[in-house]
Amino acid sequence: MKLYIKYMVSIRCKMVVKAELDHLGLRYGSIELGEAEIKEDISPTQREKLKAGLLRAGLELMDDKRAMLIEKIKNVIVEMVHYADEPPKTNFSDYLSAKLEYDYTYLSNLFSEVTGVTIEHYIISHKIERVKELLIYDELNLTEISYKLHYSSVAHLSNQFKKVTGLTPSFFRKLKGKRRNSLENM
Repeated sequence: MKLYIKYMVSIRCKMVVKAELDHLGLRYGSIELGEAEIKEDISPTQREKLKAGLLRAGLELMDDKRAMLIEKIKNVIVEMVHYADEPPKTNFSDYLSAKLEYDYTYLSNLFSEVTGVTIEHYIISHKIERVKELLIYDELNLTEISYKLHYSSVAHLSNQFKKVTGLTPSFFRKLKGKRRNSLENM
């Protein structure tokens, strides 16, 4: 049985979910961003306790199919931007369609309708947050960051960064103290 969990976008979140499942004595298989595979049926009481425990940690157990699909879209984007080393072999719309087994137009329309933001804008927001993170770490130069995040050029990355933040990447790097948005607030 699969459980879908909203706001589960980091390794820390996965640890929280594991701890809650262990606390309730529930056996589980895989725990991925946004979902947990439970090896047994859970009682309504266990479900309510799990829901309350997750809520205390800022996570939300989902029941609505549309909300689950939106969360899956967000998780695929987070995985791609923050955790993948290789770019998708196809364009992102095809990649998302294949990964979630839905027509991209349907996914795009649903995402925009529910969140008020296009998938493209959501991806750009995450990419810019990742660029900020990499600039603050100061381990990669702008060319390496551009390549890592699959921008067509440093100029493209710089233009998009300035459009979103109002700052150039080099000026932002000098600031270093600038706070990043947490993934949960996006």
